[in-house]
Amino acid sequence: MVIGTIADTLGRGVEGVTSAVSEAFFEPVIRLGVTGLARSGKTVFITSLVANLLERGRMPGLEAARSGRIEAAFLQPQPDDTVPRFAFEEHLAAMTGTEPRWPDSTRAVSELRLSLRVRPSGLLGAVSGPRTVHLDIVDYPGEWLLDLALLDLDFEAWSREALARAEARRDGLAGPWFAALDAADPSAKLDEPTATALARGWTAYLAAAREAGFSDCTPGRFLLPGDLEGSPALTFAPLPPGPAPRGSLTREFARRYEAYKREVVKPFFRAHFARIDRQVVLVDALGAIHSGPQALEDLRRAMASILGAFRPGRNTFLSAILGRRVDRILFAATKADHLHHEQHGRLQAVIEALLADARRRADFQGATTRAMAIASLRATVEETRRVNGAEMGLVRGRLLRDGRQAALHPGDLPEDPSALLAPAREGAATWLSGDYGVMHFAPTPQSLRAGEGPPHIRLDRAAEFLIGDRL
Repeated sequence: MVIGTIADTLGRGVEGVTSAVSEAFFEPVIRLGVTGLARSGKTVFITSLVANLLERGRMPGLEAARSGRIEAAFLQPQPDDTVPRFAFEEHLAAMTGTEPRWPDSTRAVSELRLSLRVRPSGLLGAVSGPRTVHLDIVDYPGEWLLDLALLDLDFEAWSREALARAEARRDGLAGPWFAALDAADPSAKLDEPTATALARGWTAYLAAAREAGFSDCTPGRFLLPGDLEGSPALTFAPLPPGPAPRGSLTREFARRYEAYKREVVKPFFRAHFARIDRQVVLVDALGAIHSGPQALEDLRRAMASILGAFRPGRNTFLSAILGRRVDRILFAATKADHLHHEQHGRLQAVIEALLADARRRADFQGATTRAMAIASLRATVEETRRVNGAEMGLVRGRLLRDGRQAALHPGDLPEDPSALLAPAREGAATWLSGDYGVMHFAPTPQSLRAGEGPPHIRLDRAAEFLIGDRL
């Protein structure tokens, strides 16, 4: 029995090394992680990226596509047999059908393998012929990624930080939660109905905070529990400091919190996240700006926490065998089609400023990072109108709520991002100058010509940054 276990372990180890060497020399694999927080457009990004790599007519910014060195692209079964396949065909049909709609959002890990037959450039291409490069795209909820920061916090430290954030919303979103907490005695003997009520109250608060535009909502599995719903590992909540005698609510919540980290967070890290070598983090910066200064500051903290979970650095020859490091990270501000192109540069400047501290840490460790304003699926067209004697850039699209056509000028983003970040850091309740509106547009019916993928904004440049050097 023991000998069989040892032999099986050694066999898997040899198989893993052989696979890694094969990847490094013959058919290289790029593992691209795609994440972001609620409503940032992960599913749309992956669907449009794959569709535009299969039909490359709209990808001039990807050098290998522009030069014709990508001779073919095709989908294959992903290598991880226990991970659900990303439902590419279903999502593409939803986005580009006769009555297009946005596909369902990410609720669990999924994966898709896209294989590209690429002709090397220069003399090498004439000698060696085409080679196959596999792009393994791993889709996972950003809410789960935020949980990786919990690994460095014990229950008391996490409770202190979580309650401090909620305290700022005591008179609003967090009011019902604090009412339930005030009625409980954390030092009293564990009572399951009380524990369940507190956990449900914290979950309701997190859901309300996310709906209001806040980003840093942990534990992330409370919002996307899957088959863990109702389990003890998801039945706890932050508690104020105080005595914690044996058998008390506080002692049990601390134990369940550690079980959550051990049984939920760490396996996710080992199974999926630790093997990623390229990463895109999608950010709904416009939604946060619309929600106000406090939501924007919350987004800044969440993005810093997300980057802290990566292992940035340069991949070397042995990385595939010894463990990959994320060596390129793209922070993409989505929904650029909600702004006239004249403001895209300002949106990019906002995201760069929003993530300045976090990006510097990644750059210092050897990773290449970039910020970009994109739209994975363009849902609007631009127009210009004269208002009060001045030209004003607008975007027009089909409203999500009723299908009517509407034109929008959401407000001018400031040239200096500090005009947004300074009041956000200071905890301002509202913007003192400027009012930023958001309309929710539905995808429009498409008439795609042969060889063209769905229309987008800068998706080709994003692909060039993420995988261009490996093609």
